[in-house]
Amino acid sequence: MSQPLHIVILAAGEGTRMKSNLPKVLHRIGGRPMLVHLLDTAGELDPAAIHVVIGSGAEEVKAACAGREVQWVLQEERKGTGHAVMQAMPNIPDEAVVLVLLGDHPLIPAEVLKEVVSHKAAPLSILTMELDKPKGYGRIERDRTGRISSIIEDKDATPAQWKIREVNTGIIMAQAEVLRAWLGALDCDNLKQEYYLTDIFAMAHSQGKEIRSVLAPDPRDLQGANDRRQLAALERRHRHQTARKLMKRGVQLMDPERIDVRGKLKTGSDVVIDINVVLEGKNRLGDGVVLGPGVILKDCDLAAGTHVHPYSVLEGVRTTGACDIGPFARVRPGTELAEGTRIGNFVEVKNSTLGAGSKASHLSYIGDTRVGERVNIGAGTITCNYDGVNKHATEIDDGAFIGSGTQLVAPVRVGKDATIGAGSTISKDAPDGELTVSRSRQSTVKGWKRPRKNPPSSESEGNT
Repeated sequence: MSQPLHIVILAAGEGTRMKSNLPKVLHRIGGRPMLVHLLDTAGELDPAAIHVVIGSGAEEVKAACAGREVQWVLQEERKGTGHAVMQAMPNIPDEAVVLVLLGDHPLIPAEVLKEVVSHKAAPLSILTMELDKPKGYGRIERDRTGRISSIIEDKDATPAQWKIREVNTGIIMAQAEVLRAWLGALDCDNLKQEYYLTDIFAMAHSQGKEIRSVLAPDPRDLQGANDRRQLAALERRHRHQTARKLMKRGVQLMDPERIDVRGKLKTGSDVVIDINVVLEGKNRLGDGVVLGPGVILKDCDLAAGTHVHPYSVLEGVRTTGACDIGPFARVRPGTELAEGTRIGNFVEVKNSTLGAGSKASHLSYIGDTRVGERVNIGAGTITCNYDGVNKHATEIDDGAFIGSGTQLVAPVRVGKDATIGAGSTISKDAPDGELTVSRSRQSTVKGWKRPRKNPPSSESEGNT
């Protein structure tokens, strides 16, 4: 019978060096809390249970992870890593294997953790890494035979131990039954007066227990974040990892160093992403989608062949065919664009549908509107959809032509193949196939002169 895997994530730290009221593990990398990244990775190991030890901002942490299958464990007093794991052990059976992770280390690859878990037959295992500058990390001590004999915390190390380059990553795995016994034997006789989880290695060595180690292939994937500088370094690393994955999937990145994916992204083939693009939330890019420089997408689903030109902002947008959007367009939630739609520069669209072949090429606002097929919306057109209290709908049927500078006062309908003369204010339904114009009569006031400024005073200054 295989041993069930129980994962314990230590996430109780306050993160005082962040200088923030936000719990440490909720600071974001790639648009998502660090803890959420780690929970996703932990889920790839198919564990029997995930136990998250929380303390500072416990309710806020729970809310950020709502809907996930997590067993929450409250550490009321923070007395070190050993004490934190103790809090989770009552819910873990003796026949289990326990993998301990750190909640502020969000970028650990699942492949590395799977390598560690592959050693779960051993009583105790650890993931280590080698650093040229290991200051601040616990040093891995080995005996003459090369077996791990203990882990010495940086503050408790001697000058000779400080020279050791192999260090503890904080990722430890142990058989639950022996781990429970080792935890019960811990003391806090150290400079910080805390229960160090790493002290179990000296216990295991003294008992002749086998200790296995896995050396991490890239220490950059195992960095944590204790302050804003380290958080920024993690963001850069996440950006690098994401860019590498995208290019491996066939996405063309004009500059892999200048793309930000702050959420989840699905891509088809031959997608092209230019510089300084930001992708937030959940986005899907179909085959051949092109994103120009400075584009921002949030929760969008763009069909194959869609081209978003520079500096356009799209949120909650769905295209059902190849569309042309921007530059400098703003397309807001609830918008759906059909095949051949054109949304041009300085056009804003909100909660509207545009049928196949329809276009609004310049300087327009389209809100709460159903636009049919082959509709032309001229420059400066506004759908007046808000009366100060309620939103109202506008309907523009197939083949309509809306002249420039038109105001459509909702609720209103423009009929099929109708034409609206430029400069009109339309507050009543316009019939199918007819020209509707609403303008005041043009007149010229003969002899009218522009006001002019009075000439400066010519009085001289001096004695009187």
